[in-house]
Amino acid sequence: MTSNSPAPLSYKDAGVDIDAGDALVDRIKPLAKKTMREGVLAGIGGFGALFEVPKRYKEPVLVSGTDGVGTKLKLAFEWNMHDTVGIDLVAMSVNDVLVQGAEPLFFLDYFACGKLEVDTAAAVIGGIARGCELSGCALIGGETAEMPGMYPAGEYDLAGFAVGAVEKSKILTGQSVKPGDVVLGLASAGVHSNGFSLVRKVIERAGADLPATLDGQPFKQAVMAPTRLYVKPVLEALGLHPIKALAHITGGGLLENIPRVLPEGTAAHLQKGSWPQTELFAWLQKVAGIDDIEMNRTFNNGIGMVVVIDPAHAAACAATLRAAGESVHEIGVIAERGEGAAVVVR
Repeated sequence: MTSNSPAPLSYKDAGVDIDAGDALVDRIKPLAKKTMREGVLAGIGGFGALFEVPKRYKEPVLVSGTDGVGTKLKLAFEWNMHDTVGIDLVAMSVNDVLVQGAEPLFFLDYFACGKLEVDTAAAVIGGIARGCELSGCALIGGETAEMPGMYPAGEYDLAGFAVGAVEKSKILTGQSVKPGDVVLGLASAGVHSNGFSLVRKVIERAGADLPATLDGQPFKQAVMAPTRLYVKPVLEALGLHPIKALAHITGGGLLENIPRVLPEGTAAHLQKGSWPQTELFAWLQKVAGIDDIEMNRTFNNGIGMVVVIDPAHAAACAATLRAAGESVHEIGVIAERGEGAAVVVR
């Protein structure tokens, strides 16, 4: 090498730290191990994750879902709160898979950043593992991408992918829903993971005038409370009661998600005040200065999952869900649509 040759450039010089990536994998492995379940054929580390559909399924249909956490991550960066957004990531996908009647089987995650901070990444992926554990879903693989120049310091992005299975004869399509059926609402844990562009604007508008607590929690914890995982209670209820339809209340709120599972010609008539508005949602509505319609199509507004069932089975289904830890409210009925909207709240 001549004296005027440039110094060698390593991958680390370019901003990618392979050793940090290896350290993260070592931190993740015991967390992922706690999520293992029947069907997993190989642990983390291979080029592809192997999973065998449990043999108890006679005609298994695979149901897949993918989602992210959205701009809630901006508050995670700002407030240095990274341990719950992983639960959000899992919940957004497994709750979606669940509404088809499917049992979530396995989950894959994608974590991308500019510079890998092992402690932050481990906190995030620890949340992902916890979400998988709570929903009986195996974390069998994922990708950690360190991409210098793509993300500002301290920021990252997340995506998640869930695969579930349901017996072909038990897929929930909502086609049997008819006028007179009861609409049950399962309480949310807070804002969950939708509407955070508005939440952040509300916080900005409120300035220093933020409440110390909301619903018995410190303000930041109330805002960042992770999306509720409805999987285990709802799977139990599906096994015991003839549920006709489920709707996960995400972006678009009650007004846009319930119609996705209703047959043509039907509408959901919801009773205003049949479920409580939490301090968190009351504060958001007051500071934003928005009406009830905007609240119910931007946020879950207190209801994270909707169950539609025949009135003869509604009380027993609600009792099963309550016994499994859910707060359940009878929030409305199915009616003929006529010329009105698909969801009416009055």
